Amino acid sequence: MYDEQGVTCSVGVAPSKFVAKLASGLCKPDGLLVVPVAEVVGFVQQLPVGALWGVGEKTEESLARLGLVTVADIAHTPLATLKRALGDAGGTHLHDLSWGRDPRHVEPVHREKSIGSDETFPVDVDDPAYIHRELLRLSAKTASRMRSAGLVGRTVSIKVRFADFTTITRAKTLRDPTDVTQEIYTTAKSLYDALALQRARLRLVGVRMEGLVRSSAAPVQPTLDEPEYGWRDADRAVDRASARFGAGSVGPASLIRRD
Repeated sequence: MYDEQGVTCSVGVAPSKFVAKLASGLCKPDGLLVVPVAEVVGFVQQLPVGALWGVGEKTEESLARLGLVTVADIAHTPLATLKRALGDAGGTHLHDLSWGRDPRHVEPVHREKSIGSDETFPVDVDDPAYIHRELLRLSAKTASRMRSAGLVGRTVSIKVRFADFTTITRAKTLRDPTDVTQEIYTTAKSLYDALALQRARLRLVGVRMEGLVRSSAAPVQPTLDEPEYGWRDADRAVDRASARFGAGSVGPASLIRRD
């Protein structure tokens, strides 16, 4: 990583998340520190109380009033005393950490809370038609990412950044979750148009979907007047074409470059 990007990385290896984080912090900016199981207690208890997860300035002051300066001091203080000073939850939490105990599991898969795309323009833009095309392109990109992840979302939000770097967001929650480009774009466009910016110069726009759930958990609700083939089917056809011929091989005509 350093050879390619000039970025350093510190790594802590330990039996628990808490101790691994401590280890990575102590070997910054570019080191590796391994704490074996047999050495966890000694490693943790040599540290000052401020190293413990959850100990801020006020908690550290409370511990200092009890004469607790190191993690070892906390470890050898009766749990009942810690609870009286910090409350049941706080006292128990610090007592467990002082002995290197952290029951949290490592979550190897991060669940997306939102999916979106944005675009910073090379020059400030004040043309509403141009912004509309960008919103369509970003909506298509966001929808494609959602379908690829097997997700649908209920809330469409847009981000607009002006030439002076002032940034605003607007959002709308839909009746039903969706991953359909046209539905996302129609909502994003209406949010943008409602701002009535009147040729304001923009530096960036973005489209984001929130309130994500698995698409399998949100079946499509058909309507009586729905055509046999609609925008959802068009999106699936685009996905198939893109998988075969490459991203961008099929898309809305309004996004075709005219130069």
